[in-house]
Amino acid sequence: MNTDVDVAVVGAGLAGIGLGARLRRAGRTGFKILERADDVGGTWRDNVYPGVACDIPSALYSYSFLPQPAWSRVFAPGAEIHQYVRDVARSEGLAPHLRFGTELTGARWNENEAAWHLTTSRGPLTSRVLVTAVGRLSEPRVPEIPGLGTFPGRVFHSVRWDRDLPAGLRVGVVGTGASAVQLVPEVARRAASVVVLQRTPPWVLPRGDRAYAPGEAQPDRAALAEEADRLFDARVAGTAAEAALRERAEAHLRAQVPDPALRAVLTPDYAVGCKRALFSDDWYPTLQQPHVTLEPSAPVAVEGSVLVAASGARYEVDVLVLATGFETTRPPFAHLVTGRGGQTLAEHWADGMTSHASTVVHGFPNLFVLDGPNAGLGHHSALEVIEAQVGYVLGALDHLDADGGPLEVSAEAEAAYTREVDRRAAGTVWLRGGCRSWYVDERSGRLTLLWPGRAAEYRERFAVFDPTPFAPDDCAVGAPRR
Repeated sequence: MNTDVDVAVVGAGLAGIGLGARLRRAGRTGFKILERADDVGGTWRDNVYPGVACDIPSALYSYSFLPQPAWSRVFAPGAEIHQYVRDVARSEGLAPHLRFGTELTGARWNENEAAWHLTTSRGPLTSRVLVTAVGRLSEPRVPEIPGLGTFPGRVFHSVRWDRDLPAGLRVGVVGTGASAVQLVPEVARRAASVVVLQRTPPWVLPRGDRAYAPGEAQPDRAALAEEADRLFDARVAGTAAEAALRERAEAHLRAQVPDPALRAVLTPDYAVGCKRALFSDDWYPTLQQPHVTLEPSAPVAVEGSVLVAASGARYEVDVLVLATGFETTRPPFAHLVTGRGGQTLAEHWADGMTSHASTVVHGFPNLFVLDGPNAGLGHHSALEVIEAQVGYVLGALDHLDADGGPLEVSAEAEAAYTREVDRRAAGTVWLRGGCRSWYVDERSGRLTLLWPGRAAEYRERFAVFDPTPFAPDDCAVGAPRR
């Protein structure tokens, strides 16, 4: 087999850089990390809106094999996380492996060569193994609002923040999700006025962020991980833990919003955690400032510089910020990846994303998807699963070296894993909580973004590669496929 590289990794965010670091540490140097931007960092490179920060405690937001001992705050600012990823890339010697300004435009499995043929913005590339590490918060979701294209002022998605935005403007913000909860308090400090258009109110929990004192010891990562994993109990519908979490959220709302009418508008009608749980100590106070207006309905039109809400209210604004989330359940990269028989990953996932071990997909030999189907956590750091997936990939590469491959998980194994995920998800607030969220596939109604269990269990089961599910049904592992 004649390939340009052994492993092609798409994406230089936390998943891609983490894999690159572990590949180097394992003595594997025949890999390239393709990145369409001009720097590493992924979501932490792209999101530069004011107030951007992690909503997971900083101590859990670094690789276990390369901890950051000196975070500045309990919840690290985005720029600090971006710098951490840069530091890892440098200290782990990844510069020779990085190809910036290289966007994947297609990837096709060649059966005869047992290799992936990639097309990129900088030319073709072949690899024995393809790893996608593009994340699920990389492609912005832009709502279809009549007249939006004719808005005369500045309009942009939160992930495309206008760094030159001056103070003293009238700002409209569409959305009340994680980005909005962080950016609105900061925008309100500089804007003449702010109107926030809320389709659905979020549950907001107290944050308790603070700066670490000079020389203060950081929390123990392992102990913090165990504590975070216990929060999964509150994601199971009908449990005492779920009720306790709701009481905590309601107490936070009561304490910060004394006006019962406003409090009613801000109270969700779904379970805490059904949508992404948010953490803030200044969201509710900001909404009560005299120059900030909460509009409890979605935008339905833009007429010149006027934003028209479903309630009929009209707001004249100079700037329109779309804090409207990302394409998650239908990742755009899936249209670019073509496996055996000419089927694209998007076609394979027509009824929602599926996989085995949240990492491999039947019909796509030697393909590994990081941070993909059911690889997120609704109660813990994403790095818990990402690191386990990296270990799985390293084990698979060792197996390929010994066995020759290619490696393709069986259809039965993928179906069995999908049934397990569906069964375990059925009792969670993500499906029983009474909301619509980006965790759930909009066509099938399946939970396709999150692992419906504890992070420790996922690590125990899938951090080490098991070749058994890759055996053809009627022959031993490594035997020719009929």
